[in-house]
Parts: sequence; structure tokens; C-alpha cells
Amino acid sequence: MNTEEFQRFIEKQHSCPQTLPKALQALWYDKQGDWGKAHEIVQDASDMDSAWVHAYLHRKEGDLSNARYWYRRSQQPEFIGTLNQEWEQITSLLLKKVNTTHGC
Repeated sequence: MNTEEFQRFIEKQHSCPQTLPKALQALWYDKQGDWGKAHEIVQDASDMDSAWVHAYLHRKEGDLSNARYWYRRSQQPEFIGTLNQEWEQITSLLLKKVNTTHGC
């Protein structure tokens, strides 16, 4: 699945599949407009992918100091482009991981 297919999938689904990794679940909810649910999913996660999504969410919220903390935790550089570009970049890379892991 690529980013465009994932976006179409989000538009068609009424609920987020629990089989998705936490970071992708959070991105799913964010795209649905539910920042709070997206944040809830990643705030207690300890993996670097979730930390990266957490950074993006705080950047979107406008809390740049908190976002910078989570960028450091995720070992990702602070994103300079638009929020939509960042969502697409994170989603694309996470989907590649999932596709590789599941042999898709």
C-alpha cells in the first residue's frame, strides 16, 4: 500500500484497523481530524516511529518546543515543509516498513 492508497483507505473506512502499527493508527486518526485520539495513541508509545508521529502532532498543534523534544526522541530532523508534506512523508516511510515486514 502506498500513501495515496492509504488516503483512499482512510476515506472509505469508518473505524481504524487495530492491525495497523500504532504510528499509522495515529496518522489515520489525524487525517480523520481527530488530533486528540491520534495523540492519545502515540503519547505513551516508546518506539521511534510513534515518537516521530508525536513530534508531527505537536508541530501541528503549534507547540514547537514539545515537537522538537519528540523529533530528538525519534532521531528525525525537524520538518521544514508543510504539515501535509510531513504527514505524507511519515506515512510513506511507515507504509514501506509495513509492506517490507508483511511482504506486500
